Amino acid sequence: MTEGPMPAEVPDVLRQHLQAAVDEMEREIRDQVPEYAGADGGEYARKVERTVSDTVAFFVDSVDHPTADARKITELYMRLGEEEARQGGSLAALQNAMRVSSQVACRRFIKDAYRLGWSRETLGRLTDSLFLLLARAADAAAQGYAREQGQLATERERRRDRLRDLLVAEPPPGHEAVAELAVAARWELPRSIALVALPAGAPAGARILPPAVLADWEAPVPFLVVPDPEGPGQDRLWPALRRLGTSALGPTVPIGQGALSLRWARHALTLAERGLLPGEGPVRCVDHVASLATLAADELVGATAEALLGPLLELPPARRQPLAETLLTYLQCGDNAVIAAERLHIHEQTVRYRLRRITELTGGRFTEPDGRLDLMLMLSWLVRTGRADRTGRDGTTA
Repeated sequence: MTEGPMPAEVPDVLRQHLQAAVDEMEREIRDQVPEYAGADGGEYARKVERTVSDTVAFFVDSVDHPTADARKITELYMRLGEEEARQGGSLAALQNAMRVSSQVACRRFIKDAYRLGWSRETLGRLTDSLFLLLARAADAAAQGYAREQGQLATERERRRDRLRDLLVAEPPPGHEAVAELAVAARWELPRSIALVALPAGAPAGARILPPAVLADWEAPVPFLVVPDPEGPGQDRLWPALRRLGTSALGPTVPIGQGALSLRWARHALTLAERGLLPGEGPVRCVDHVASLATLAADELVGATAEALLGPLLELPPARRQPLAETLLTYLQCGDNAVIAAERLHIHEQTVRYRLRRITELTGGRFTEPDGRLDLMLMLSWLVRTGRADRTGRDGTTA
């Protein structure tokens, strides 16, 4: 393409029809880009139209001054990109508006070229200059969009962190404060939550969770806030928890009682790590209420064990352990020796023999209905903590 000055009449012709070109572009944008149609487009649509007008004016001026500084125009498009990100939209509508504007401009260039006899070189230079300017504007819009998205994501994460901490705060926060912060964090407020306690040092690759789950990986005992844990769609959470290692799910509680759920989740995790609760997969507090309650009162149960179990504790560990397990299983099976034998994988007569031995040692106290719950809790504590096979009556290791 031949370089050289633009024909002298070109800038004047373009300026004569500047407003008509802008008006046509705005009409076409409203007709072809639904986001900017009529009054529904709102203030942002008007900003786009004003920017198109400024862009056309700058382009016409640049025909006379090819070295004109386009920073003002690129800054306008950068701000448009930022605004689009703040509104939660994409750049597609803005890009469509730019495409429509360029089509209008090219049609008018061709019409003027035929009418005024411009050369192909002149027409080519006009269109090349137009597309170069629009490419710079599109890049600026994309940069503004990406920058604002990054800032919004960072701010949203900060708000999610504040919300997470608020949900486990003591004393519990007011519902209005939680609801307001949930809106700011774009977190749909659930009817209930449950807290999950996690082992420290979970690998980054395993920390892929559903987006609604709030996490604190830096806490001494990391934890998750799970919205509506009993609701639909939570099946995706359990495989993720298994990848994180031993974990414990606290009780489901209303908003404002997250600290309670977290407290029991951490207690269950500690017991699971000590081998006192099953450690395969997430440990659910709701499945171990009796064990958690008993083990939480370890000192009280230990101090009163002798009064309730009496001579049973005086036996050597090798004899004490099977008797305690048998009596606990028998009571759990509704005083059914057959079922207890099947569960213990021993003969029914062995169960009956051990029960007679326990009756001799305790005077038949376990057959009395009063205090049976206390007895079962005590036996559960004795077996689960290992004291049935390790500790003597005086509290020393046998």
